[in-house]
Amino acid sequence: MTDLEKEIEASRARLDETIDQIQGKLSVPNIVDEMLGNARRTPALSGIYDGALEAVRRNPVPVLLIAAGVGLLFNRMARDAERRRTQVSAERVATLNTGTARGYDPDLPTVRPVRDPLEKTEI
Repeated sequence: MTDLEKEIEASRARLDETIDQIQGKLSVPNIVDEMLGNARRTPALSGIYDGALEAVRRNPVPVLLIAAGVGLLFNRMARDAERRRTQVSAERVATLNTGTARGYDPDLPTVRPVRDPLEKTEI
């Protein structure tokens, strides 16, 4: 191996190590731990944090049920928002849903046809 290849391999190894360290710092548990640590170090939030933690330790089931309820609420809000977006999109599309087989003219999408093609003709 030449000196250049050895230098490239060493550089790759350092880069891999740096990427691993960054991924470790950006993992969810580390971010949560850092946020909680910051909350404990802040004098105004320290008492609130300790009180909330003690409440969770004393009553884990109610806290779990509350968290599940909040999660379901957010889920429903997201589904309702998606439904509203779908309805708004559907309202923008001009359609004729008043008969079973209506004619469609792309130049006049809201004009009703003169005669229904499936209408029974009596002589």
